[in-house]
Amino acid sequence: MDWEYDVVDVFTETPLAGNPLAVFPDARGLDDGTMQRIAGELNLSETTFVLPPERPGSAARVRIFTPRYEMVFAGHPTIGSAWVLRERGLVDRAAREFVLEEKVGPVRVRVDAGDAPMLWLTTPPIAMGRTYERAQCARALGLVESDLLEGVPCRLATAGNPNLYVALRDPAAVDRIDVDGAEMRTLLASEPEATCVFAFAPTAEGAYSRMFAPEHGVPEDPATGSATGPLAAFMMEYGLAGTAGGTRFVSEQGTKMGRRSLLYVLVHGEKGRTAIEVGGHVAPLAKATLTLPAARDRAAERR
Repeated sequence: MDWEYDVVDVFTETPLAGNPLAVFPDARGLDDGTMQRIAGELNLSETTFVLPPERPGSAARVRIFTPRYEMVFAGHPTIGSAWVLRERGLVDRAAREFVLEEKVGPVRVRVDAGDAPMLWLTTPPIAMGRTYERAQCARALGLVESDLLEGVPCRLATAGNPNLYVALRDPAAVDRIDVDGAEMRTLLASEPEATCVFAFAPTAEGAYSRMFAPEHGVPEDPATGSATGPLAAFMMEYGLAGTAGGTRFVSEQGTKMGRRSLLYVLVHGEKGRTAIEVGGHVAPLAKATLTLPAARDRAAERR
């Protein structure tokens, strides 16, 4: 049997930059295990599988897999899948808003006007978690404690996927990160869920960022939309970003990897009463077909 899929680069307007994503726009007939194996085979940070919605008012149901795990929510898969659905006519291109059904719940997508519009997702509810010892965080990143931004704790925050946020003094410190795998495993050993480490430095435009997710099978991620909403909340919490209604800034990520990504943020409301949108562009890269033998053929092969 054949399944079509698209490969797109998300949070960029330039092919071969941003964060690559494979999208299967009609994944009916694929079981959970096969989806996971396909994601492992393609070995991108995420692969998505689109299915008919189960909830009224949703345009589609989207399942998101890293090479190792299924995610409840992720940003570049949401934006990239929404773009593919619009391009294939599976969502009305005239619609300026629609909802994608993910394991975290309904995720609202908003589309700017224009021929090559930016797409925005509304970040699910954000929760702040515990703090971590600063020197240990520095060691896990191959840095020293003086590289960390003074007066800002290392702290967990999540919008479905837990991230440990580490604020650094400047972009040069972010670029100097050289992850110590043993220290990273020790740092995250007590967490019940696979946890990512998101390091950033405040800039005039917003933030210069890198994200590491070895427990997800992603040594470094070029663009992490699910972490960028909580990044905005974290920066607001510690006075690193404006808190006025309509705050807008950008997180630059992936540059050190050679895959520069720009993740735009809109904060509506004030601290404690905010809705955070994360937006970006999408660049199409490839269309392909995956061919798998039918179930009965696979059974015959095993015999």
